[in-house]
Amino acid sequence: MAILQPASDKRRAFDLDLPQRLVGLLDAASERHGRAVLLLVAVALIAFLPGFFNLSPIDRDEARFAQATKQMLESGNYVDIRFHTQARHKKPIGIYWLQAASVKAGEAVIGPSARASIWLYRLPSLFAAIGAVLLTYWTALVFLSRRGALFAALMMAGCVLLGVEARLAKTDAVLLFTVIATFGALARAYVRPPEARQGDLTLALIFWTALAAGILVKGPVAPLFVGPAIAALAIADRSGGFLRPLKPLLGLAWCLLLVLPWFVAIYIVTDGAFYQHAVGVDMMGKVAEGAEGHWGPPGTYFLAAWGTFWPSIVVAAMAVPYVWRNRRETAVRFLLCWLVPSWVIFEIAVTKLPHYVLPVYPALAILSALAIERGGLARAGSRLAGFVWFWPGFAVAVSLALGGAYLYFGSGFGLAAWPLLLLGVVLLWWAARSFPRVGIEGAFLTALAGALLLYLAAWQVMLPQMRALWISERLAAVVRQQGCPAAQVASFPYQEPSLVFLVGTQINYGLPNEAAALLKKGGCALAFIDERFTPAFEKHANALALKYHAVATISGFTYNGGRPTSITVFRSDEAGS
Repeated sequence: MAILQPASDKRRAFDLDLPQRLVGLLDAASERHGRAVLLLVAVALIAFLPGFFNLSPIDRDEARFAQATKQMLESGNYVDIRFHTQARHKKPIGIYWLQAASVKAGEAVIGPSARASIWLYRLPSLFAAIGAVLLTYWTALVFLSRRGALFAALMMAGCVLLGVEARLAKTDAVLLFTVIATFGALARAYVRPPEARQGDLTLALIFWTALAAGILVKGPVAPLFVGPAIAALAIADRSGGFLRPLKPLLGLAWCLLLVLPWFVAIYIVTDGAFYQHAVGVDMMGKVAEGAEGHWGPPGTYFLAAWGTFWPSIVVAAMAVPYVWRNRRETAVRFLLCWLVPSWVIFEIAVTKLPHYVLPVYPALAILSALAIERGGLARAGSRLAGFVWFWPGFAVAVSLALGGAYLYFGSGFGLAAWPLLLLGVVLLWWAARSFPRVGIEGAFLTALAGALLLYLAAWQVMLPQMRALWISERLAAVVRQQGCPAAQVASFPYQEPSLVFLVGTQINYGLPNEAAALLKKGGCALAFIDERFTPAFEKHANALALKYHAVATISGFTYNGGRPTSITVFRSDEAGS
């Protein structure tokens, strides 16, 4: 006769089952580098692909980058950077070249429609984000076992902020990739004993090429992460001898050889205007004042990290006591010199944007994995157990916010998303509940599985269906339906960069009187007029004796302006000249 298992024992076995299976997967994947890489790529794709293809262009940065690349392809000018009718002298050329190469490859496969496909402009960010996860693994191998390095890289793969940047056609995922590559090479040079610090051409090539790529992508920002770290290490060691394997003089010459041609060319083409705006206005403005309203006091990034580095921030918080106790140990010292100086610099800077500190998150992940591998979290025990309840707490808050936003901005009830959100929250609750019995590794891996479900619900199902947010996409659909060329379309005051990208470079951004004058020319012509300015448009139209009619009204919410809007699309009834 079978012996009945007590209900409490069954419940305990159920609680342990999934975390233990996930730890077993971690163990199996860490047996070989190939398996580890396959697991990391698979998790990164699960984390980054939802919404990648069907999410509309995001205003304003992504749409500006994509449109500037689009105009580069249209004009054939791969030196100067233009957005619509204006010069875009903010960031160097690197990201535009990468996006242009991606779109050109797309044109070879899917034809001319590639230029209007935002996902092709996002591919460099996606590949760079996956590469950043793999480079975190490569860098962590300097200090950790294969298993610990794999765990650190999984922490990066699940990071909220990296998932956001992987889906946006802008610079930050690519910058992260280049910065981690430099630190991976620097770490290998740093841990060498003094007697083995001869020049290493391979390490030097990786370090200086990655630094040059970072400069071409985001100017002085890449050195802003690497330089303070090197200075801090040199101060801590009272020596800069660890740089010898990187061949500083030869490497610096190689770096300059890679970056100077474009920087000289853009100076000539713009007569120095690029530097006046990029350095004098854009960069210095962000340091001295809150550019575009993105101001924040010191401590902003510390608070933001609880959301942007979630769910990994829980592990990082629990690792703090171990890191502090062992701050003089070689691995911890290196990682702190990567993390702390740059973080302090960005906390001091007046302009605050969450993605600015993304390149130091790998150091947080590796420090956390180091603490786990060396038993630092086990020693902390129950004192830190309360942190794990931040996993389900944050998930519930985000799910409620997403659900409310979907009900307000979306269409229908979105039945497909709710089971995913619920299951994700359950897994995160399960992770917190099982932590005392399975330890931090099993608990985190369970939390990561729950987070992936939340990302799937948010990015793939909910955000694309919040139709009220995607005004440009809906206006562009009207243009396609009416069959009018972009040069015969005017818009006021809604003039978001995404509208230029989706409708066409020749779209006209002007005042209501200019929109009325455009329609008076006749032919297939459209005007997008916000309801607040419809009386002004009608006044000018009457003065011109314009014949026109309304073909659609697009109501929605401008997430940049933070207000509801209603835009009427007027079509000319005038005969073409």
